[in-house]
Amino acid sequence: MQPIIKILTEKKLLGHSIEMSFIENKTFQLWSGFMPNRKEIKNVINTNLYSLEVYTENHFDNFDPNDCFEKWAAVEVSNYDSIPEGMKTLIVPDGLYAVFLHLGPAADAHKTYHSIFAEWLPNSEYIVDNRPHFAVMNEKYKKDDPNSEEEIWIPIKSRNQL
Repeated sequence: MQPIIKILTEKKLLGHSIEMSFIENKTFQLWSGFMPNRKEIKNVINTNLYSLEVYTENHFDNFDPNDCFEKWAAVEVSNYDSIPEGMKTLIVPDGLYAVFLHLGPAADAHKTYHSIFAEWLPNSEYIVDNRPHFAVMNEKYKKDDPNSEEEIWIPIKSRNQL
């Protein structure tokens, strides 16, 4: 599995977030709270949905699935002129990303992530950078459909930048 290496330009996201761990997964609760209210968001750039994680620095260094992180359900907006009640803002800064295509149902995404972190990353010239990780779900995303597609964006930096 080979990624496309891309330079992301800053993104302004608007949505909901919740603290969770891999053991105490609250993704369904997060999206159930966000989706009914997303129509209230103005200045949406496109129809893409963003599932985003903000980890603490060194989150993956002695990985513990009980460690908490912030997970977001969001859309990209052109500005923050109008923020619906209950929504929060998040700016994803510029940076280098490895972009992988996950094919298949969302329930199988863990296989793609395993391939990224256990196979590709250790054998690449990159390490994980301390910026948000996210998945982009566009019109090809069909949740449990075997033909579903989503992009997985992993923040990276060159091992030489250490």
